[in-house]
Amino acid sequence: MNSKTLSKNDFSLINRSLISLKNHIELKNYKGFDPYDCLKSPVFNLPIFNSNKYIRFLSQQFLKRFPLNLRKILLIKEGLNPVTLGLSLQSYSYLFKIDINNKNLYLSRIDKLIQKLEELIPVGFSGACWGYDFDWEARYMKIPAYQPSLVATGIISNALFTTHLITKNEKACKMLLSSTNFLKKDINRSYENEKICFSYSPFDHEKVFNASMKGVRLLSQDYFLTGNPNSKMLAKKAIEYVISYQNGNGSWEYGLAKKGNWIDSYHSGYVLDCLKSYQKLTKDYRFQDNLDLGFKFFRNSFVTSEGIPKFYNNQTYPVDCTSAAQTITTLVHFGDTQNAFKIAKWMILNMQKEDGSFMFRIFEHYKINTSYMRWSNAWMFKALSMLRSQ
Repeated sequence: MNSKTLSKNDFSLINRSLISLKNHIELKNYKGFDPYDCLKSPVFNLPIFNSNKYIRFLSQQFLKRFPLNLRKILLIKEGLNPVTLGLSLQSYSYLFKIDINNKNLYLSRIDKLIQKLEELIPVGFSGACWGYDFDWEARYMKIPAYQPSLVATGIISNALFTTHLITKNEKACKMLLSSTNFLKKDINRSYENEKICFSYSPFDHEKVFNASMKGVRLLSQDYFLTGNPNSKMLAKKAIEYVISYQNGNGSWEYGLAKKGNWIDSYHSGYVLDCLKSYQKLTKDYRFQDNLDLGFKFFRNSFVTSEGIPKFYNNQTYPVDCTSAAQTITTLVHFGDTQNAFKIAKWMILNMQKEDGSFMFRIFEHYKINTSYMRWSNAWMFKALSMLRSQ
């Protein structure tokens, strides 16, 4: 990180936080609870509970929002989420880049996580892909445990790409390219003239902008590595679809579903990061004005002067770990390390616990102190290691 940006005390704060968080994740062997793991409870194997969409969806939302962690009472066990492994893989790659004394250790960790990710690829699809370790009941779709989504696959394939670039790991490259086959052959598409939108998963036809843009990033990475013109062409058509729904102020809503009209920081950050990656990897800069306008809205709407990372554009609370981590990531991608550090410092001082983990959310009048391995810890591990590597 640029010495003009951080003081010695700042370096020390980031380093202590990062080491403490890494040690916690490794001590837990990457396993933990998740905000959306409600349906792992044996209760949902019972009649009605195992089939009623509204009971399942509302139960998920209740458990996520309740201030106390009821998972042990509900007999929910800690799980190993493939996305946690992907984010940790990316984190180790950044640490490999900067910690010259422990390169072999990080290479060993990287090999271990790649092997585990390979074991977690579900059968029956055209390429490497991943999902979550729990059944997920969303408003307009249902995805069984370990069955893939473009979101989970896009996060993990991006980690594989980063790992390959930094460490030259060929297995990471091979798995990344395999994921392109999953996207091209198994993910559904919606069309508006020549423009396309990739579905969230193989099990739906939802139009969710950040999911489709993760497909764009994967295609751009495939093009960068192989020169396949079809990948670039599909990526451009998918960008044109998402660009056509950019608001005049530069923002994007979550998607086109009836209840998808909110604007939040982490989904907005995903869209911007993927668009920036497309331009960098393909050298196609025709969407630069859209990118500039989008980032201007992002920086002005989701970062307070105190360094509080806002979840929504129109209110400060809740402060959320995934949202904060993605805000740090997007700011780093766009060269704003000063604001990225300001947010990291606020998160460390206000949301990191004594054991190194991060709490889930802070609301204006209360906190949800539960720490989630994917949502809280893995995302912050990736963000802090990325920030530290600058």
